[in-house]
Amino acid sequence: MSPSVLIAGAGPTGLTLALDLARRNVAVRIVDRAVEFCPGSRGDGIQPRTLEVFDDLGVLDAVWTAGAPAPVMRAYLDGQPVGERRMAEPVDPTPAVPYPNGWFLGQAQTEAILRARLAEFGVRVELGTTLLSFTQDDSGVTAHVSSDRGTETVRAAYLVGADGGGSTVRKQAGIAFEGTTDESLRMLLGDVRADALDHDYGYWFAAAAEPTRGIALSPLPGGRHFQFAAPFAEGTEPGLEALQAAVNRWTGRSDITLTELIWVTVWRPNTRLAERFRAGRVLLAGDAAHVHPPTGGQGMNTGIQDAYNLGWKLAAALTGDDEPLSTYEPERRAVAARVLGISSALLGKLVDGAEDAMERGEETRQLDISYRDPADTRPVAVGDRAPDAPLKGADGRSLRLFDLFRGPHATLLRFGTAGELPALPGTRSYAVIEPGTPVTGPAVIDVEGHARAAYHAGPGTRVLIRPDGYIGHID
Repeated sequence: MSPSVLIAGAGPTGLTLALDLARRNVAVRIVDRAVEFCPGSRGDGIQPRTLEVFDDLGVLDAVWTAGAPAPVMRAYLDGQPVGERRMAEPVDPTPAVPYPNGWFLGQAQTEAILRARLAEFGVRVELGTTLLSFTQDDSGVTAHVSSDRGTETVRAAYLVGADGGGSTVRKQAGIAFEGTTDESLRMLLGDVRADALDHDYGYWFAAAAEPTRGIALSPLPGGRHFQFAAPFAEGTEPGLEALQAAVNRWTGRSDITLTELIWVTVWRPNTRLAERFRAGRVLLAGDAAHVHPPTGGQGMNTGIQDAYNLGWKLAAALTGDDEPLSTYEPERRAVAARVLGISSALLGKLVDGAEDAMERGEETRQLDISYRDPADTRPVAVGDRAPDAPLKGADGRSLRLFDLFRGPHATLLRFGTAGELPALPGTRSYAVIEPGTPVTGPAVIDVEGHARAAYHAGPGTRVLIRPDGYIGHID
């Protein structure tokens, strides 16, 4: 069977999109030129908004089990301990924001969880399968892919490039990748064991004269490895020897022996944004569309949310409703540009040695991303993230608004009145009523008024929640 959507690239972005499409019964095929899955941690910080996406996709419990909260970092200057700190202090959950803090899990583990969930829908990543070329016409895309089975022609309604910063899809679509690459600043990144260090903590080693220039080791959940980051010495070969030399230099200790190198790379600041995210039936997402500095932990999360925004819109287009898909590029490109600005500003602080260079604020949680019209001044604007709130079902069981939203459907909430609800295609409708109101039809009880407060709702207010958890309409 020919896929409706062909996805090139099986990192977090491609996997999220494939999963979102598969649960909508869209025929999808996902290929990756790599011959094996990358074992490295790479993007290990999962932001609060991404946790909400994972809740909807049915992988949050697995992510909770495998991951860990942000570690306390122990700082050393000239080999002497100078204190402990976190990049961001943990905050308590609220009815509107159930997952307010970031979560840490190596990217390889995150990808494995997404692949396992995708396999439940009968879809598996095709490794060692390279997209060679493609053409498109008014009704679809014809792609040529190569694997150990030979060259194959694949016909699909849409092609999505989630194939990284060097994207074949973007290049062959003729889309410019605007931005800069800074060759003057290079970092050595890798995953290693350092058994002399307590794995319950992270570490920062630097010289007192340059407190923001040094090496960081962050514990990776599920084992004894640390993610390692250090300035890269030109003329050295990236590997265990170079990592060990950096440890010896910056710690001033001889008892820290690095072992079991899993993954290593040389990173340089590469800040770029695709001129377009769409060319006809070809679309870009994740690093193929925008490349970020790692500061702030934004890159992987932004790609995952590209996919979450795109999935329901592709599904709608496949049924003949093209309007939602036309909003993908303007919505997500604006977000990517904003996030690139945040990441670049944090990198600038780090390079300049600012005292707050390691601190992370509200803007990195990605809960304030909005697709609203700037002219919309309503208290809850169309395009904002839809808040959560505790409720009770008509049978008295506890549930949440997120429980109502979970799934491939849109959700209509009508506040204050029970009774007949409109039947809208692809939408589940609920009356949100106060305690003591007679229950008729699909209704949930706003026992403590948190839902009404979150949506500034009066009697009869109707709120349509898009499938990606953003407010689509209020009246």
